[in-house]
Amino acid sequence: MRKNSIKNTRINGEVQRELSEIIRAEIKDPRVAGAMISVVSVEVTPDLKYCKAYISVLGGTDAAADAIAGLKNAVGYIRRELAHRINLRNTPEISFILDQSIEYGVHMSRLIDEVAKDLKEGPSDEAGE
Repeated sequence: MRKNSIKNTRINGEVQRELSEIIRAEIKDPRVAGAMISVVSVEVTPDLKYCKAYISVLGGTDAAADAIAGLKNAVGYIRRELAHRINLRNTPEISFILDQSIEYGVHMSRLIDEVAKDLKEGPSDEAGE
């Protein structure tokens, strides 16, 4: 099975959907339950042995570090729940990776809005002088 096969893409989507549901509803750890966590993407290897889950945490860097630590602490429970929910030959070993692309996008959008606002206000001030 190639890495970008249709089967692998389908498995990635199913694992992502189930991981986000498990994290949202099942994890009781306050480091995880108190944070706004989203599963951005999931990459399962073609042999179904390993899985990289890219996690985005809304909040500061401290909240992100705590959430990742809480998820790594609960990885055994998450893997067992994933095995119950998805019928796969092997249940992959999950590694959580912090993905800051959403936070970076929000930051860049704010900067663009500020520049656009300054450009809009700038010419009207000069015309009045």
